[in-house]
Amino acid sequence: MRLENSFEVPASPEQAWRLLVDIPRVVPCMPGAELTETIDDSNWKAKLGVKLGPISLTFGVDVSREEVDEAERRAVLSARARELRGRGGGSARIESSLAPLNGGTRVDLVTDLTLSGAVAQYGRGIVEDVSLRLVGSFADCLRAQLTPQPLEAGPQVKPVPALRLGLAALGRSIGRFVRRLAGR
Repeated sequence: MRLENSFEVPASPEQAWRLLVDIPRVVPCMPGAELTETIDDSNWKAKLGVKLGPISLTFGVDVSREEVDEAERRAVLSARARELRGRGGGSARIESSLAPLNGGTRVDLVTDLTLSGAVAQYGRGIVEDVSLRLVGSFADCLRAQLTPQPLEAGPQVKPVPALRLGLAALGRSIGRFVRRLAGR
C-alpha cells in the first residue's frame, strides 16, 4: 500500500533537515512510539503501540536509514515490525523530502507499507485514516520542536495517544459503512 502525505513546518529547510535526520528526536513524535535502543548512526530499535478497533498491538520495530542525500534534502528509512505476541507484522519504506515554501518548509512523505497478520485484516480505508491522523500528530510534534520557544522553556514533546487516533479512524470508517448501507 502506498501512502503519500505532505505538511508544512515553520522553519527553514536547513533546520527541518537537521531535525528529520535526528532519529532519536523524531521517533517520539510518532504516536505510540518509543525509541528503545540506538545500534549505530543508521540503525535503531523502537517499540510501537497501536490500537485498531478492538485489537491492541505492540510491535518491536527495527529502523534503518537506507539513503541520505543532504544536497537534495531527501532521506529514506526502512522499518521492519513484528507484533510482540506473534500476531503479524509489517514493513515500510519511508521516503522524506523537503522543499522551501513561503518562508517555511514543506515535508513530503511517501510510504510503501506492507502488513501481515491481524493488522492486515483491516481495510485500506482504516489504514489510510490512521495514517492521516498519525502524520497529522507527527507534523504537530515536529512543528512544536521547530517553533522557537521562550528561553526559560524548552520544547515540550509529548507522545500522542495512539488509542485516540485508532478509535477516531474506526469511527469514521463505521460512519462511511453506515452511509453506504443507507444509500442502497
